Amino acid sequence: MSMPEYVEGHNLLQGKHVLITAAAGAGIGFAAAKRCVEEGASSVLVSDIHEGRLAQAVETLRTLNPACQVDGKTANVTSEDDVQALVNWAEELTGGVDVLINNAGLGGTKLLVDMTDEEWHRVIDITLTGTMRMSRAILKKMQPRKSGVIVNNASVLGWRAQVEQCHYAAAKAGVMALTRCSAMEAAPHGIRINAVSPSIAMHDFLRKTTPPELLKELSAKEAFGRPAEVWEVANVMVFLASNYSSYMTGEVVSVSSQHA
Repeated sequence: MSMPEYVEGHNLLQGKHVLITAAAGAGIGFAAAKRCVEEGASSVLVSDIHEGRLAQAVETLRTLNPACQVDGKTANVTSEDDVQALVNWAEELTGGVDVLINNAGLGGTKLLVDMTDEEWHRVIDITLTGTMRMSRAILKKMQPRKSGVIVNNASVLGWRAQVEQCHYAAAKAGVMALTRCSAMEAAPHGIRINAVSPSIAMHDFLRKTTPPELLKELSAKEAFGRPAEVWEVANVMVFLASNYSSYMTGEVVSVSSQHA
């Protein structure tokens, strides 16, 4: 199948202030930030643990739309102090964050019988607990305003089985459950919380950390015979962040073409 054409922006986030974690580099987080800038957001604030890559991401994003305020701050979602500092910084800069995209996560490949406690806890802490920390912090700001949107990044591995992915799959299944339960708590305050669940989205870090034969195998399982482009996942994130999904909360939307 031929590659899809990039979809131009339609101002779906006009006037919105957006905060995105793990948005440096070439993955889904940066693609989401780029899409938010292109969709007319008033400001797009990004964070990452990699200071150099974060600065480069900010510089690139600023060239896309001079009318959009773009800034970045280093933060590690495993640190409650970092999370609080990031949210307070974003709130001060924007006067109130409208959209939080929780993208921070960590994968890995390891059989359960060979996995150490440290390896297990690191994936859970970044991928699941980090999402919880960010959500908890921003909800305390959004609830008094009676508005806001959170979009989490889950994975089809939260539903489907794959060898050597026990830690990552457990973390992403946790993100799905967190999304559903926190959405019910946030709904009375006018806040929506949803998640995307990608199958395989190709980017440079995935190429570096995943054996080529496994990437080929996973791509072959997709109905289109190819992995998603990161911006195809970001498109769905933007939809969930926008008013086009105003009746949706507690939902996990699969961004996948995998066979049943």
